[in-house]
Amino acid sequence: MINLKINTSKNLLAFSAGIDSTALFFILLENNIEFDIAIVNYNLREQSKIEVQYAKDLAKKYNKKCFIKDVKSENISNFEKEARDIRYNFFNELISEYDYERLFTAHQLNDKLEWFLMQLSKGAGLLEILGLNTEENKNDYILTRPLLECSKKSLEEYLIKNDIKYFVDESNLLPLYTRNKFRLDFANKFMEKYENGVRSSFKYLKNDLESLNIKEKAILEIKELEVFENLNDDNLNIRIIDKSLKRRGFLISQKQRKEIIEQKEIVVSHKISISIYAEHIFIAPKVTITMNKKFKDACRKTNIPKNIREYLFQENIDMKSL
Repeated sequence: MINLKINTSKNLLAFSAGIDSTALFFILLENNIEFDIAIVNYNLREQSKIEVQYAKDLAKKYNKKCFIKDVKSENISNFEKEARDIRYNFFNELISEYDYERLFTAHQLNDKLEWFLMQLSKGAGLLEILGLNTEENKNDYILTRPLLECSKKSLEEYLIKNDIKYFVDESNLLPLYTRNKFRLDFANKFMEKYENGVRSSFKYLKNDLESLNIKEKAILEIKELEVFENLNDDNLNIRIIDKSLKRRGFLISQKQRKEIIEQKEIVVSHKISISIYAEHIFIAPKVTITMNKKFKDACRKTNIPKNIREYLFQENIDMKSL
């Protein structure tokens, strides 16, 4: 169905037993790509126990490791965010413990359209509405979404044609959560009529974005400090910052993006210091530590942003490198 070229041997698949991840499981097999699977049971549906057992059965049959996270969610009012945090924290733990190089997720074309519409409704710009990409380089691994050009309908047809078992999470058919509402009211209906046009438009938009030739690569990386060129364009600068934060495991809201641009020097989520300063953009972990006078004077002379200095002092990073 899809020809994949993957240059990593330690890969992890985010699995749910639904249409998308089950299709991706067998597509990876067809491409002779080595991978293990990870599944989260939120214990909100009786069927989830059967789905976990299916994951175990597939892993055993095809000689894969199967990692299971069993949780009981309490914050139902904000379940979408909580579930995502639990899921990706679990994946990050596995990646760190077992040295996985790549994480596969089964996001597909319908998901990309849903994301587009959700961001559009929030008043987001081009960089945000095209936020789902085939590959993203995180700090310790590569996040890969190989199915972004495949519609959910085509994936289901693939499973039916090959007589492959899958499950349907009926909670996804209820308008309980924001994403479900976009899926049911807009995205699915639109995809039914205009799938080819949606696919083509996303390709054109991706090419247009790449043609901007944005200088996204850091000009300096030392430990967890990144220094980028200040492009003197708010949209381009926030794209650079957004991608850096995603690699560190932080997703920022439209409100936070606006605050970063307006304030220039800011701490995000009490953990990451950002400074859009003179000719450069500085990004580093937030540190609170007492600095000596000599170091403070050196920072002032070399125009190091205030909210970055403590991290430099803690990590003993030479000012001359900046």
